[in-house]
Order: sequence, then structure tokens, then C-alpha cells
Amino acid sequence: MPDNSNSDRDLTPEVSAETDVARLGHSSPPPAHEQTADEDADVVDWARVAAMDEFKSLVRAKVAFVVPATLFFVVYYFALPVLVGWFPELMERRIGPVNFAYVFALSQFFMAWGVAYVYLRKASQFDDRQNAIIAKLDLPKGGKSK
Repeated sequence: MPDNSNSDRDLTPEVSAETDVARLGHSSPPPAHEQTADEDADVVDWARVAAMDEFKSLVRAKVAFVVPATLFFVVYYFALPVLVGWFPELMERRIGPVNFAYVFALSQFFMAWGVAYVYLRKASQFDDRQNAIIAKLDLPKGGKSK
């Protein structure tokens, strides 16, 4: 029988797993990542952020990159089965020891790596713009407003 005399102790290891979502017996305030919406009353004013021209510009820039990049990737990816189905004579043409279908399939790996590389470069620029917006909000470390 466990000792229930100390009500402040953490019962989680006895009741469930150490990573259990429910906090049991914590006497101190929970860390920021465990707070509920009611406990986290000092949040960022998202309406203010959404109204900022810099934020709107960042969202437009992300959409202007992500939508065409995604469309390009999907079209390129599905081009192989479409070409094999509708243009088999083209895909059967030999390029050295293999046919064009194999070369095209292999090119999809390089295309995916290329899209990932370009995305990483653009994401770095997006992060810089995001950090400038956060700095303009004058938030202390941890993201909470003053």
C-alpha cells in the first residue's frame, strides 16, 4: 500500500506512466508546455499579429512558394504513371542500357532532393522574417507578451 501522507508528491509513476498527460500531485505551477488554456492567460495577441503588414506579407510569400512547389512536385510525381499509361512507346525508348521510364523514375529522386533543398533555403528566409515580426512584438524569451 503506497504512503498517502504526502499529498504533494507526484503519483504518476505509481498510477500510470511517467509521460502521462494528466498532472497528478504537482504543487508548483506547471511548466508552459503543460498549461491549459485557462492557466495560460498571458498569451500573444494573435489579432494584433494577424493585422500586421509584415505578417500578411510573410503569409503571402509562403503561399506564393508552397503552392507552386507542391503543384510542381505532384505533377512531376504523377507524370510517370500517366506517361507509362498513355505514351508507352515514348517510355520504352532506350537510353543506354535502360528505357526512358527508368531514367524518369530515377529523376524523381533528384527532383525531390532539389525541391527539398530549395524549400530549406526559402524556409530559412521565412524564419528570418518571422523572427523580425517576433522582435517587433517586443516579447520576452518564451513567446509570452508582457
